[in-house]
Amino acid sequence: MELTVIDSVVEAECVNPLVEADWDELIRSHPNAGFFHGSAWAKVLNKTYGHEPVYLRVARGGQLLALVPLMEVRSPWTGRRGVCLPFTDVCEPLLFADGNHKIVFEQLRNLARERKWKYFEFRGAAPDAGAKPSVAFHGHTLDLRGGPDRVTAGFDSAMRRAVRKAGRSGLDVEIAHSRDAVVQFYRLHTQTRRRHGAPPQPMSFFLNIFEEVIKPGFGFVVLARHGARVAAGAMFFQFANKAIYKFGASDESLQDLRGNNLVMSEGIRHLVANHAEVLHFGRTSLSNEGLRRFKRSWGAVEDRIEYFKFDPTAGTWMSGRDKASGFHTALFSRLPGAINRLAGSLIYPHLD
Repeated sequence: MELTVIDSVVEAECVNPLVEADWDELIRSHPNAGFFHGSAWAKVLNKTYGHEPVYLRVARGGQLLALVPLMEVRSPWTGRRGVCLPFTDVCEPLLFADGNHKIVFEQLRNLARERKWKYFEFRGAAPDAGAKPSVAFHGHTLDLRGGPDRVTAGFDSAMRRAVRKAGRSGLDVEIAHSRDAVVQFYRLHTQTRRRHGAPPQPMSFFLNIFEEVIKPGFGFVVLARHGARVAAGAMFFQFANKAIYKFGASDESLQDLRGNNLVMSEGIRHLVANHAEVLHFGRTSLSNEGLRRFKRSWGAVEDRIEYFKFDPTAGTWMSGRDKASGFHTALFSRLPGAINRLAGSLIYPHLD
């Protein structure tokens, strides 16, 4: 644990949610805290990639001002930087008092200089009024309050028809919490990633999700089967009353059965039954109009997710771009499955 004293009143402290027993209770007190702020996700990232948690706690006169989840990503190829958080759709700093943005931001700059980061990045709101986003995405949020019938009534008419068709197509759907279900989902996930021109995360990533997220009860898998084949799957995480749809996968040859619609519908019903009040659908590239329509069709409200990247040496906000598409997508879509999986295992430890 590191401690940097700014003056006699304000202090900034690096804490580690892997060993801080009260971390989850601490963030639970903030209305914007979600699953990715919690210790379970920190454990997954640390166990899979070895990224070091450098979560910043800022206080003044005993009053908590901010909690900022950060992982240090170190690579000989991509450098050293602080990210809030790697492989995470959105994870904004948690500010507990108005008017303290400047104090929190200065401590982040100090931390970045001490640890020799080439930049630090926020995914969501940035603790600085003058921040300029490096890249932006669509975000979609669904209000789950009011019961399953009210939520279902918010689906657009085409989505309701698709869900009914899926229910008549002979698909069997289950809510699962087992290691085997995660493995089955991963097999389908690798096919889907290849189809989209991206390597999959390594198997260890999903096995750590099972151990740290699914097994303790912070998430679940929905699988739709057609006979012995898994037609579609989805993975959801939940912290307190907030949930996120993190991964989806499908068998392209069974798309006409509308398995994607069925697993999403059943996942939403399960979340409502488990007292979730809001479901976030993750980020969507601004250019991906098909996925955007799919998420909006569930009655989700669309907003904008902005990422902010700051260079502490130059003292400037950096620009960037969405790397969801490019020459690499054509390459990875053509690689054999085994090579694509190997590429993911080799590449992802250097990415964020």
